[in-house]
Amino acid sequence: MTTIRKLEGEFVRLRPLQVSDAELTYQWRHAERAKYLNRAASSLVDQVRWIKSRPTSEQNFIIELNNGLPVGMISLINIDLVNHHAESSRFLIGDEDAVKGIPAAVESMKLLYELAFDALNLVRISGTVAENNTLMIKWQKYLGMKEEGRLRKHLCQDGQYFDAVCLGVLVDEYRKITVPKMNVLIAAARPR
Repeated sequence: MTTIRKLEGEFVRLRPLQVSDAELTYQWRHAERAKYLNRAASSLVDQVRWIKSRPTSEQNFIIELNNGLPVGMISLINIDLVNHHAESSRFLIGDEDAVKGIPAAVESMKLLYELAFDALNLVRISGTVAENNTLMIKWQKYLGMKEEGRLRKHLCQDGQYFDAVCLGVLVDEYRKITVPKMNVLIAAARPR
C-alpha cells in the first residue's frame, strides 16, 4: 500500500507522521490528555524508533490546522485490503487551546473515514476504547459507531485493569449516520 501524501479539509489537514514529529508526539503522549491511549514510548529515542518502525498496514497522521500548526494525531491501523476493514486508532488532540472553536476532532475523523471508506473502499472500521474513557465512547457512538462487545480487563492503566469497549461502523452506517452528523458539526464552526 502506498503512503497517502496529505488529506485536506476545510479547517484541518492530515499529513503523514514523520521522524521530525518525534519530540512533539512524545510530549503529547506523555500529557494527561493521553492517559487513555496505550502506553507511550519511554524516551524520545524510543519514539523515533517507533515512528521508523511503522508497518505498511498503517497510515499515521499528524493533524494540522490549515495554517500548518500541528495539533494532534490520528491513525488508521491494521488495514486489511483483502477483507476490507481497518481500525481507527491513536486519536489525540494534543493542543486543546489551539483548536478552541475549530472542529479539528470531527474533521480529522471525517478525513480518516473518507480515506478508509471512499479511497480504500473498506466496508468496516473498528476500534477499542478504554471503558473509563466515557467521553470518547459517547462521542464515537454519537457519530454512528456501535458497541460490538468488550474485552474484559484488557487494558492496564496505572496498575488498574479496565475493559476495552469494542466499537465499529459499517460503510452504509457511515454514509447514512456519520457523514450527516459530521457535516452539521463542521458547518456550525463556519464563520457567519
